[in-house]
Amino acid sequence: MKLTRCADNPILVPKPENRWEARAVFNCGAVVHNGLVHLVYRAVDPVLRSSLGYAVSEDGVHFKRLDRPVLGREGQFDTRGVEDPRITRHADRFYMLYTAYSPHGTRVSLASSSNLIAWRRHGVVLPDEDNKDAALFPERIRGRYAMLHRRPPDIWIGFSHDLLHWTDHQIIMRPEQDWEAKKIGAAGPPIRTPQGWLLIYHGVDEGQVYRLGAALLDGEDPTRVVARQAEPILEPEEPWEHKGDVPHVVFSCGAVEWGDSYYVYYGAADSVICLATVSKNEGLDFA
Repeated sequence: MKLTRCADNPILVPKPENRWEARAVFNCGAVVHNGLVHLVYRAVDPVLRSSLGYAVSEDGVHFKRLDRPVLGREGQFDTRGVEDPRITRHADRFYMLYTAYSPHGTRVSLASSSNLIAWRRHGVVLPDEDNKDAALFPERIRGRYAMLHRRPPDIWIGFSHDLLHWTDHQIIMRPEQDWEAKKIGAAGPPIRTPQGWLLIYHGVDEGQVYRLGAALLDGEDPTRVVARQAEPILEPEEPWEHKGDVPHVVFSCGAVEWGDSYYVYYGAADSVICLATVSKNEGLDFA
């Protein structure tokens, strides 16, 4: 499996006229709803404070966006920013796990929405630990919600009956290759396929280069890894992936099924938003 970059990259860039997104836009959650691709993205102002913006597209490539944030800094745990949203739909509601950043550290937080623009905060879901890279499965697993998260350097899974209280945490993936030796984390919500759960994740090497990888989790028991590609599916190559606020980074918070392909949206060098795609058939080839 290998991702192919969109010829129109970068597809979303900072807007200097909007102070809240004047410095950088990157790391977006993605979801398809009513035949449109919706992004909620991290936006950074000139003094490095993050809020979340919204964009929508009819073709998955060309986006229109609101001129205001849809989620800002309002609580004690996000005084320095709200970051890296990952969006999952359950029934008629969208749930977003994001990173709240403050002097307390980083905390996994939850918000929900019926329209992807007006969000209701539900607070911190793992209040007693620095944690991030959290993503919900789009289905319950044996009657419970399931969440991927990161306790460095590994990807963990936890379970909940109410989305707020999480138990039975366990490691499902550890770093294995040199390109992910420092730490790994979920890139977005897993995607249900006939073969199991397709998980795109990021890996960081000892030189602080971020790449994307892919694994397949068991469809009934996602604590079990069925397959895992040894080589990355995307790594920094383009100038905008090497030069930015954080150089040498490709980092995804969400992918969608679009036609016969998977569209993977990713932040490049913590500065712009890009798109890479793969056909569904190739996306499940772990040979």
